[in-house]
Amino acid sequence: MPNDRLRDAILRNGFTHAAMAEHVGVDPKTAERWITQGRAPYPKYRHAIAALVKESESYLWPDAVPAERAQRIAESECVRVYPRRGAVPDELWRRLINDAAKRVGVLVYAGLFLPEQQPQLIAALREKAQSGARVEILLGDPESPEVSKRGAEEGIGDSMAGKVRNVLAFYQRLREVPDVAIHFHRTTLYNSIYRFDDEMLVNAHVFGFPAAHTPVMHLRRISGGDLFDTYADSFDRVWSTSVPVWEPKVVA
Repeated sequence: MPNDRLRDAILRNGFTHAAMAEHVGVDPKTAERWITQGRAPYPKYRHAIAALVKESESYLWPDAVPAERAQRIAESECVRVYPRRGAVPDELWRRLINDAAKRVGVLVYAGLFLPEQQPQLIAALREKAQSGARVEILLGDPESPEVSKRGAEEGIGDSMAGKVRNVLAFYQRLREVPDVAIHFHRTTLYNSIYRFDDEMLVNAHVFGFPAAHTPVMHLRRISGGDLFDTYADSFDRVWSTSVPVWEPKVVA
């Protein structure tokens, strides 16, 4: 059975099966069989191909990793669990922000604590975008029923919408920076997600508790794992339904 996922990933990244074969060091006919016959490469080749096409091994070859090993990989992707967001060390936030070079993503309703507690955040995001990183900030639409409902669940009423408007005062300074995109979403969030390249903090949402008082997982992507990619995919799904906070300027 053909491996359509692999075929699509190769084409989407501008490669041919021959170019992929050259990259990983195999005969082009072998690479062609990986696609047309669905044969799974040896692990060392799977790692290299997954990195080349920027997809996880578990997505490209769902049956190649035994369930027991996939379980161990998922456990290894979880660096640490913090009992509440306030227990995440400031040093970790700073390290993640400073080390990110390719992609920074924030998915929250408001996330006002982040620019308040990390005063270097806005300058760091500006610098990273100017160096070629993708910076994507997703905030809850303050006019949406989802934001209103979350405020009610936390017991703070309309204050949640107010927090969104307050955090925009910080992100306003990034409004004209290329490669920084700030969007509103109208989705029900089960987690807040803070992504920094291949590391991520996932803050669980618990009914009746503010996010500051609920657990946080520190994840680090590992080739062959799918825990990190599950949350990364969730982020991208929300992004696909979002709209820019500010209308682009019309140049006369």
